[in-house]
Amino acid sequence: MTSEQSKRPLARLVPGSRRAARSKLRRRLEAAVRLIAALTIVGGLYSAYAPGVGRAEDAPVLSEQAKRGKALYETSCITCHGGNAQGVQDRGPSLIGVGSAAVEFQVNTGRMPLARQEAQAERKQPALSPAEAADLGAYIQELGGGPQLPSASSLDADVKKAQSDPKTLAHGGELYRVNCSSCHAFSTGGGALSSGKFAPTLEHSTNRDIYGAMLTGPQNMPVFGNNQLSPDDKAAIIAYIQHLNKNQQTDPGGWNIGRYGPVPEGLVIFLIGIAALVFATLWIAGKS
Repeated sequence: MTSEQSKRPLARLVPGSRRAARSKLRRRLEAAVRLIAALTIVGGLYSAYAPGVGRAEDAPVLSEQAKRGKALYETSCITCHGGNAQGVQDRGPSLIGVGSAAVEFQVNTGRMPLARQEAQAERKQPALSPAEAADLGAYIQELGGGPQLPSASSLDADVKKAQSDPKTLAHGGELYRVNCSSCHAFSTGGGALSSGKFAPTLEHSTNRDIYGAMLTGPQNMPVFGNNQLSPDDKAAIIAYIQHLNKNQQTDPGGWNIGRYGPVPEGLVIFLIGIAALVFATLWIAGKS
């Protein structure tokens, strides 16, 4: 067989091989097109039936009140609490999860913004109005959630109702003596704690101040959630505190000695009363 004759079968095989390669490539392309089409159809159907899951937002949509609060936050709070309220080391804690209740308490009592780091933030003249504090609280609430205060009208109504019922008022007094008097004293005058800290007086506290303190537990105060003290219990305690504050100057028992409780009162009775009796006895004995 000549060399020319041996090339003829190879020449006949090459076109078939090319056709086979093109056919295989075509099948792969068709499979890829079918796969893309199937994925597109499934994705479209999923997006149609689950539109809320299709796209995650980078930032939550804020209400108008929260937008006003964000503007206040960026001018008054961002230095210590960070751009996203995550906190700044050695300056301020995270505000994620504290809720609007903590913000309104701290701002409305003037404890925040804090002028300088101390053992304890003291009550002072507020730097923001109650409306601005509510806006700031709304921003923190929408940013991270947390406990919220009831409306001012409903809370005042509950406290007024508790004050009008002697049994509820007495129940509030019992709850106050069990849960609050050890730090705030029997007369709501406050008292010293350790490390330069203290329990403040409740004389100038509003209903929302007291409710917010119980709900959020600022500084050394424990948190009294609704599972420990129900909203009705909180209203009864507030009613009792405001009853004491209202009657501080008209004590029916005479000299109230600051209403610091039975131990100081007993000490005063001993130092003044017993000493007076001893001197009176000595004077009478000397005259006789």
